[in-house]
Amino acid sequence: MIVSTKELFKHAYGKYAIGAYNINNLEQTMGLFHGNLDSKAPFIIQISKGARSYTDKRMLEAMIRMADALFPDAIFAVHLDHGDEEAALDCINSGFYSSVMIDASMKPYEENIAITARIVKAAHAREISVEAELGQLGGVEEHISVSEDQVHLTDPVQAEDFVKKSGCDSLACAIGTSHGAYKFAGSQGIHFEIIAAIQKLLPGFPLVMHGSSSVPKSEVDRINAAGGAMKNAKGVDASQFLKAAKLGVTKVNIDTDGRLVWCRVHREYFKEHPENFDLRPPGKVFMAEYANYIVEKNNYLGSSGQLDAVRVFLKKT
Repeated sequence: MIVSTKELFKHAYGKYAIGAYNINNLEQTMGLFHGNLDSKAPFIIQISKGARSYTDKRMLEAMIRMADALFPDAIFAVHLDHGDEEAALDCINSGFYSSVMIDASMKPYEENIAITARIVKAAHAREISVEAELGQLGGVEEHISVSEDQVHLTDPVQAEDFVKKSGCDSLACAIGTSHGAYKFAGSQGIHFEIIAAIQKLLPGFPLVMHGSSSVPKSEVDRINAAGGAMKNAKGVDASQFLKAAKLGVTKVNIDTDGRLVWCRVHREYFKEHPENFDLRPPGKVFMAEYANYIVEKNNYLGSSGQLDAVRVFLKKT
């Protein structure tokens, strides 16, 4: 059942965080639904600008609609991840999305506010929520690339001003995480003091954590053992998710780790079965492995086991 992102945030706030997972194909979609139902967790499906152009946005939307019919017990929202103004407006006008992200964080502050406010006006007219971003995370995400020396952590006072002026419904903050598989090489980590300061100024307001993949060393080692050439990488300690959730982080974006699972499964499968040319056997392995990965992440997020409570909550609202 596709539901409002805002309602999911209301239930989760201060207790747990909702996993926001990007999909690009059928195998990810099936594994995603199985994993969330196995862990009895509400979730958010994210479609990025790149995913919408990988095949065709209508293909992804059709897969989600069919998965909704196949898995009637699932409760989830559909979200545009890292959209520019054009993509955000297209998703708003489609009527399919629960929420959209407008990422104008690379623009000057006042311009970021103005762009976000325009999207908020269009989205709220259709009862769609808007996520904005303030500050700049390092790493690579779709069409955005920010080097480590260009990272700007979110200023809590500016965050309060931004939310009030833009009217956004949730805010992605730069708090020490980074996009992509090649994370910070130093000792950087989550700046909980920034999250706490923002929560104090914006009590009850949903915060979003991007770049939250853990990049497990075990996955990287197995990929490299099967012919990969990934460099050393450092991700986010998943055991810190709940601590962030208690401070108002209600949505945690995780994409890279899922890609690592895909890479590891396919490299190992074809190394072990060099005679095979059929995409379906490794696809079946991946769907099961991806579901297991989702269960593991939801356990860290605290969203596991929340599905029935969310269903009751939605009936009351």
